[in-house]
Amino acid sequence: MKLTLLTRNLQQKLSFLNRAISTKNQLPVLLNILIETREHAIKLSSTDLEIGIEVLCPAQIEEQGSTTVPARIFTELVTSLTDETLILQTKENKLEASTKRTKSVFQTVSSEEFPRLYETKGEKLTSLSGKEVKKEFASVVFAASTDTARPALSGVLVRKESQGFLLVATDGYRLSLRHYKANRNLTGESASFIIPARVFRELMAMKEDDSDIDVYVSREHNQVIFEQGDTRLIGRLIEAEFPNFEKIIPSDFSMSVSFEREELLNAVKTCSVFARDSAKIIKLSLTKEYIVVSSGASAVGENTVDVEASLSGEENEIAFNARYLLDVLGNIEEKEMVFDMIGPLNPGIFKIKGDESFLHLIMPIRVQG
Repeated sequence: MKLTLLTRNLQQKLSFLNRAISTKNQLPVLLNILIETREHAIKLSSTDLEIGIEVLCPAQIEEQGSTTVPARIFTELVTSLTDETLILQTKENKLEASTKRTKSVFQTVSSEEFPRLYETKGEKLTSLSGKEVKKEFASVVFAASTDTARPALSGVLVRKESQGFLLVATDGYRLSLRHYKANRNLTGESASFIIPARVFRELMAMKEDDSDIDVYVSREHNQVIFEQGDTRLIGRLIEAEFPNFEKIIPSDFSMSVSFEREELLNAVKTCSVFARDSAKIIKLSLTKEYIVVSSGASAVGENTVDVEASLSGEENEIAFNARYLLDVLGNIEEKEMVFDMIGPLNPGIFKIKGDESFLHLIMPIRVQG
């Protein structure tokens, strides 16, 4: 294998590739990046067996071939280079990387030991708008559990609807729901499946421009593939039953209060300073003109912040985990939101004002007094 490419092109690709490099070291080859030549490019691949990433990088190919190279040290070397072009060449069991002024030699592992990321792309489900992915998905993905002991809760439910699909994530204490309207009609047979939340997080990191992202699902190989330009992100579907979330979403409320999202976010940030010493509890006292945000700990003190609001219904109060409030308020971009509740022991519901496509539910904390 011998090829020449622009150093800056390779530098841009490597940062994303490293997001799929294994940290568990179960197989030595998983610490490596696979390099394969194509007609006018090289294909770079990485995987930790949970997710896989493929990117194409333009190159002038002199000799075809493939190899794998240690990801960390190869990335560090390439990102440190200032020369415009880089030559990669395999010699026996080594990869030589050279510029006008530098020469580096890497030990390699045979490309035959690198696992295949996928057999086929599967059926095309839809195309996503690249510029909307971060906004739409960020409001859901954060609510998924980071504990893989309950696999379904570590994923995002994707369910086809008439004009798009439904996204739902929950960790058992909170739930985010978004009706996503697809720009194009959905195709294929897949009606409902669970995608690991990590795959969505990497998808949001993948978005380098506003070009569309094509989505493919292979039931046969239990995989999902997101493809944007020359980049592919591959993830495994979660084989588990998602909880019956509909039954926990209240339909009637005793009060509804509207407010500016950023004002409440800043108030919760301020009160979370004292909440650290009181089990992270933040209390919301809902009055006709204000949401009074408060926290306190007997050993350090207490504080309150008034947030202007407009309430309809009964005045009430409720308490939540500070982190849950910060997460929902910090992952929404819209200016105005609405909070609905029944009572201090019932789930509270956050919505975007004038937008029925989003809903976030948080279970309350029982407090004394």
